[in-house]
Amino acid sequence: MLVIAALNLGIIAMVGALLHLVPHPRLGSPSAAFGVRTPPDRADDPVILEQRRRYGSVLLIVIPVISLLTALAGALLDSVAPASVGVAVLCLVAAALWARAHRAISQAKDTGRWYGHLRQGAVADTSLRTDPVRFPWLWTIPSALVVAVTALVGVVVYPNLPDTLQLPRRGVGETAYLDYPTTVWTAFGLVFGQVLLTALMVGVVVSALRARPDLDAAQPRGSAVRYRKYLAGTARALLAMATLLNLMLSGLSAVVWSGNHSGWLLAAIVGIPLAASLAVAAHLVLRVGGGGKASEAEAPTGLVRRDDDRHSAAAGLLYINADDPAVLVPSRVGRGWTVNLGNPRVLAGAAATLAAAGGAAALFVLM
Repeated sequence: MLVIAALNLGIIAMVGALLHLVPHPRLGSPSAAFGVRTPPDRADDPVILEQRRRYGSVLLIVIPVISLLTALAGALLDSVAPASVGVAVLCLVAAALWARAHRAISQAKDTGRWYGHLRQGAVADTSLRTDPVRFPWLWTIPSALVVAVTALVGVVVYPNLPDTLQLPRRGVGETAYLDYPTTVWTAFGLVFGQVLLTALMVGVVVSALRARPDLDAAQPRGSAVRYRKYLAGTARALLAMATLLNLMLSGLSAVVWSGNHSGWLLAAIVGIPLAASLAVAAHLVLRVGGGGKASEAEAPTGLVRRDDDRHSAAAGLLYINADDPAVLVPSRVGRGWTVNLGNPRVLAGAAATLAAAGGAAALFVLM
């Protein structure tokens, strides 16, 4: 009971901490406050500072309340299901606060004509095509080894497995396990998940390396150097997180094969890799990410990033531009990239992915 309560509490605390840090300029783009494109000289505008204060102060009240309620519900129901409800409520509260801040900053920007006296421009780093940041293939080796070792162990123990395997029952209430016939699908389902996770993460890294860079029109050379550093660090961090998540799936596979459903064991198998992944993400943001200081040797161009608010939607969470050929563009929420929903290739890829996922789910049910 205490283990389940602690697990619920930990999940809410981690998600709450992430949501609390999202608007911080160190975590996101300094030229996009709450999804609104802003000039550099407005980074410390009173309206922006006030909205950050309100967002953070409300979450600091909501997070402990939801954490406590989720932990109590988890202890009473002996289930981690309340954590999913708590995360959903927390995300809804954060989204409402974000939308309010976005609206207030947008109104101040339009009223004050923040871009009225500025020269807007865009820059490109052609060396990212002629001399791109290389894919760190060596960082895929640990993840591949984890998958290979897990699969090998599964092949060895498979002949000695019982006729049925106990898998967790879905739903709210007391945690229970149902018996399923021992098949390749039930015994190696998490191993297949490891393969898909690794392939997905490799695809994300490849796409990120070819994404549109987030460059500063005022300091193009310095921002290009910092972006290369960030891009290389992001690629390594994502592959390291894939290894950690594969370790978690390996541990869960061992639980399925052994039938040991100890609460402390499950908490360690799930909690330690997730905490380590969060530490990797924090290192990426605090030590690798961020705009950094401008180069003193580079004279400012006198330009600022273009005001492209007309292409954003959902309080800056989405980017829609049918005239933009880019698939991935810099995100206005946190760091990283988001997809251009106006690009036909994105829509076709999304449709194909949904169709493949639906076919795989139907096949799994039939099997």
